[in-house]
Amino acid sequence: MHKHIIRANNPWWRIPFREIWDYRDLIGIMWIRDMSALYKQSILGPFWFILQPLLTTLVFTVIFGNVARIGTDGVPSLLFYMSGMLIWNFFATCLNSTAVTLVSNIHLFGKVYFPRLIVPLVKILAASSTLALNAATFAAFWLFYRFYMGTPLPPVTRMFCFFPIILYAAMLGMGTGLLLTSLTVKYRDIQFFLPIFAQLWMYASPIVYPASMVPEGWRWVILYNPMSWAVEATRWALVGKGSFDLSQVAISVTIGVIIFWAGLVLFNRVQRTFVDTV
Repeated sequence: MHKHIIRANNPWWRIPFREIWDYRDLIGIMWIRDMSALYKQSILGPFWFILQPLLTTLVFTVIFGNVARIGTDGVPSLLFYMSGMLIWNFFATCLNSTAVTLVSNIHLFGKVYFPRLIVPLVKILAASSTLALNAATFAAFWLFYRFYMGTPLPPVTRMFCFFPIILYAAMLGMGTGLLLTSLTVKYRDIQFFLPIFAQLWMYASPIVYPASMVPEGWRWVILYNPMSWAVEATRWALVGKGSFDLSQVAISVTIGVIIFWAGLVLFNRVQRTFVDTV
């Protein structure tokens, strides 16, 4: 049984990392609950983890690849869109699920105490599990194109570069989500704006088009969009094509760290009193 010590002068800017670690068994329980309940009453169940990104990729291939004829830097359309959506879906899931943490769990937070940061951490773990299934689907197509179709693709060892990109996307998605959920407590309009915000961010990222096609006058959008290099670096790691440089990575990582820390601090401050104000 966990013992929580209430300190009268516990500063709001102090993140309770040790306390979160003490509740690690609760994190595991909540993660299993979320994963089992997600598609519990659906016919296809966990197969939706694979079907959803696959269907999205097929739609992008038909509309943007065949109808709009947007180039893919010589990469097969299916691999091009699937690799971009692989990291974007993970980021968007982290963002969207974290952004509703406080409002959607008020019934739970009002009844029992546990570190509130556990809920967004569980969402990140659930998103990581979904990413693993999506990555396995991508790997199957990657093997088909490389060994059956003879498509020139990077060596398997380069795929290990994908792991730090995953950590970055989780940090950025969680940080942005924590900022938004903290602001939603006072400004409820944010929860209605969130789907539009995520959609605009997606089209501002080089997912349905390569960064190399962006006109010079709009390059600043790619440069200061902290997800642009992550998408391009994912393609570089998985399919061998991607336009990014170290200065862009440095700018984006700096932005991501600032957003993540600001989200942690603001969330830690708001969660102390939000049950009394909502």
